[in-house]
Amino acid sequence: MAGKSGNAFDLNLFKRLLRYTRPYRLTFYFVGFAAIVLSFFSVVRPYLTRLTIDNSIVPKDGDNLIYYISLMIGALVLEVVSQFSFIFFANWLGQQVIRDIRVNLFEHMLSFKKQYYDKSAVGRLVTRAVSDIETIASIFSQGLFMIISDLLKMLVVLGFMFFQSWRLTLFVLAVLPFILYATRVFQKKMKVAFEEVRTQVSNLNSYVQERITGMKIVQIFGREQMEYDRFKEINDKHRKAWVRTVWYNSIFFPIAEIASSITIGLVVWFGGLRVVESEALSLGIIVMFIELAQMLFRPLRQIADKFNTLQMGMVAANRVFGILDTESTIQDEGEIEAKNLVGEIQFKDVRFSYIEEEEVLKGISFEVRAGETIAIVGATGAGKSTIINLLSRFYEIDSGSISIDNKNIQDFTLKSLRNEIAVVLQDVFLFADTIMSNITLNHEDISEEKVIEAAKQIGVHKFIETLPNGYYYNVKERGVMLSSGQRQLIAFLRAYVSNPSILVLDEATSSVDSYSEQLIQEATDKITQGRTSIVIAHRLATVKKADRIIVMDAGEIVEIGNHQQLLQQENGYYRNLYEVQFMEEEQV
Repeated sequence: MAGKSGNAFDLNLFKRLLRYTRPYRLTFYFVGFAAIVLSFFSVVRPYLTRLTIDNSIVPKDGDNLIYYISLMIGALVLEVVSQFSFIFFANWLGQQVIRDIRVNLFEHMLSFKKQYYDKSAVGRLVTRAVSDIETIASIFSQGLFMIISDLLKMLVVLGFMFFQSWRLTLFVLAVLPFILYATRVFQKKMKVAFEEVRTQVSNLNSYVQERITGMKIVQIFGREQMEYDRFKEINDKHRKAWVRTVWYNSIFFPIAEIASSITIGLVVWFGGLRVVESEALSLGIIVMFIELAQMLFRPLRQIADKFNTLQMGMVAANRVFGILDTESTIQDEGEIEAKNLVGEIQFKDVRFSYIEEEEVLKGISFEVRAGETIAIVGATGAGKSTIINLLSRFYEIDSGSISIDNKNIQDFTLKSLRNEIAVVLQDVFLFADTIMSNITLNHEDISEEKVIEAAKQIGVHKFIETLPNGYYYNVKERGVMLSSGQRQLIAFLRAYVSNPSILVLDEATSSVDSYSEQLIQEATDKITQGRTSIVIAHRLATVKKADRIIVMDAGEIVEIGNHQQLLQQENGYYRNLYEVQFMEEEQV
């Protein structure tokens, strides 16, 4: 997609970026027209300066002086209006473009498989969606159109200079090849430098985001000094990347300034001699050429500066388009709308691996009848949570089939399938918002009355009412204002109000107080009643109440039966698990 590092410009990437300007083509053309108008204004003021000197100051004509000053004021007003229109609409266009790109990016990220997020640092994705896209805006506001405007100014100035005096123009052009060569080298070096800058910015963002999120772990294990030292190392790399860009700027701009000064010196020397020796040149022409020479080299220096901005924008665009080009979405080619499912589930010889050739599920097969509650037990890593992920199509299976109501889940539209399956995970995630918003997830069809009624039915209404502002209590980021048990109760209520056909629960209650555990058990009994439920069971009460228990070990189903049936199997896996894990709980 993008060119190799060091290439000054990637035309294909730039063309792709320009496609986002199509809905705003009138504004795009207007900004281009304003750039053309500004280029012609660039020679008006120097020319009026020449006329003022030659026709009024030298002959000491006061009336002409007032006339030319009036013309200069009028030209200045028109130039200011054109400059305002150019800058405002160029920035407006840039903001429209990045809004559209950001919407496309976020929509694309919403469709990614969970596997993509398993492997991607959150900080890097945030950098792409926020700061990188803001950098793209500068392509239009400070890069592309500014460069076009400067190039047009240079062409108009150069043409006008040749028209006025080709000899003086040749003196000006004598230094130009050197400046052009230096600019080209500068552009290539800056491209590499800015790619390194964006990489280090991403690394810094990712590190800071992860450490702030996991600060509790850092402090619990006393790793503050180590993390501080590591941060200094990453921050130093970030500093060095920026210093490299400063170094290139520090070399280029003084060189350009010296070249400009040498050019002006040559103009004054040659033009001054001609004025003294003959009338071939006037004082006004020399002053005009000094101003025109500065106008010729100033845009050249600005182009290099704006090209820096353009380069940073292109590097950022390359990274953003890299995510947009990522094919990590679940195929949504089903045509059947999953509505009011009966809830019959069938896994048939399902194989799955997170990493190729490392199977997590090794050809498992089982059936769940409509309205039945199935408990899944087994050691950590047995594949219990993987079953939950596959049922909702968060991952794609390697082989086999998963069916609901005798229809392959791939035949359902993805949205309708997930609407019929509610999942309560062990690690409950709450947004930094009110309890009401976390329950409804801002779904228009779920009213406040419905939420309150559902809360009363599963026994959590009283608990919510005890909180400040009740249902409108802000739980802050990740629900830190609530205990783990309270967060899980909110998750149960969120699942219940969605009225799913199939319920999937990971009902871990470690570090949960006895009162919350009692509420969770009551909520579990209520929401599983009358609907197909798959529960990763961590408590004996849930295991004993299940219609059937699926016992897993190392990605395989080793036993299936109810509590009493499995206990009767001599040296059975479930019986051994019960004696080690559940019997102590039952005695308590």
